[in-house]
Amino acid sequence: MAMHPVICKIGPFTIYSYGLMLALAMGICTFLLSRDAKRLNIKPDCILDLVFWVVLSGILGARAFYILLNLDYFLNHPEDLIKLHQGGLAWQGALILGTVSGVVFIRKSGLPLWKTMDLAAPYLALGQAIGRLGCFLNGCCYGKEFAGGIFFPVHDKFLYPTQLYESASLLIVFFILKRYQAGSPREGKTFLVYLILSSLERFIVEFFRGDHTTIGLGLSLFQMISLIIMAAASFVFRRLR
Repeated sequence: MAMHPVICKIGPFTIYSYGLMLALAMGICTFLLSRDAKRLNIKPDCILDLVFWVVLSGILGARAFYILLNLDYFLNHPEDLIKLHQGGLAWQGALILGTVSGVVFIRKSGLPLWKTMDLAAPYLALGQAIGRLGCFLNGCCYGKEFAGGIFFPVHDKFLYPTQLYESASLLIVFFILKRYQAGSPREGKTFLVYLILSSLERFIVEFFRGDHTTIGLGLSLFQMISLIIMAAASFVFRRLR
């Protein structure tokens, strides 16, 4: 049985599984990224600041994009705007604002842009993989009804565990990127491969999602955005050759 939105309660404090997984993702990825950054002579404090601003802007971007996509609901339920423990983060929004914030910080800090983004790319995938476990425990980002799936009490149905599909796929992307990175590719290519693979897995898993509707050609808005990201990243990848 899926869904454990609340891990525990300590007095007036409630520890939500969604928030806990986000915190774990941030902590684990920050530690690993700081360790790898030593070979670029990047100070750990700089990595901590980079992760902080990327995560903060990523969450804001993801929430803003999700709100825009569900504007009618939030206009009628403004009290739910900040209820992040219920889910409601769109990866595409996080990617856009998080990337912009990261680039600005890297430039201002005098760090090598492409090298730093390549270094962070595998841990972006790993962070997403851990975060999707929070989605599974929370019951959001759910799949279509499937008799052989997992029972989600909040939906009172057996559904495809699309959160676990994404988590496993992104973990595979993480290992692929680490292997690719070890081959010392040209600067910028590791980050571009992250964009291509993460968009591809999202495009495929989206066929099993039950919380989005198609808008044209049998595809959802998120699939179309994924195609655009894949096309743009592939174009730049070829140009770097």
